[in-house]
Amino acid sequence: METHAAGYNRNLRYFFSRHVPDARRVLLVESGPRHLIEDILPGLYTQPVNQRVDLFTCFSGLPRGFDTGRGEVFRTHDYQGRAARRRLYSMLRHRGYDILGILCADTPVMAKWKWALAWQVPAKVFILNENCDYFWFDYTQWRTMLHFLLFRAGLTGAEGAATVARLVFAPFVLLYLLGFAAYIHLRRALRT
Repeated sequence: METHAAGYNRNLRYFFSRHVPDARRVLLVESGPRHLIEDILPGLYTQPVNQRVDLFTCFSGLPRGFDTGRGEVFRTHDYQGRAARRRLYSMLRHRGYDILGILCADTPVMAKWKWALAWQVPAKVFILNENCDYFWFDYTQWRTMLHFLLFRAGLTGAEGAATVARLVFAPFVLLYLLGFAAYIHLRRALRT
């Protein structure tokens, strides 16, 4: 029974586990402005258990402070096509990453890549925003994830009320505009 539970959690990428493994092998997904990765790298390299930090990016060049002796860079343009992506996912699955860090800044850079990697790489995932705040992607953080999603959707704070009002009144505005267009066309048809 115990081995079944351990395998179950490992296959679900640690979502149902509060355990945070040591960051011996880390894969960072640079899906946002480069300066954010450059800000987090020094902190990762100072971890005493850290042995390797790899980077998955769509940018050319290396981020400032990236240690090529302690990590490798993977680029999106090297893995175009379904077969190449399958090879990439297989390779990353077998590298034994403990941690997968995903940069979720308010930019649509590599949106599909970051969630595909979160699904394919069996590692504990953390989400990093544009303020360098982060949270672990597990069931205990559901309130943080909900707030994060609502914030990204514009449904929090003063903007939230305006967004909700637009969503509620959109069908009525559409009906009014359709009715007005029908009235104008009907009036024009009756004149001729």
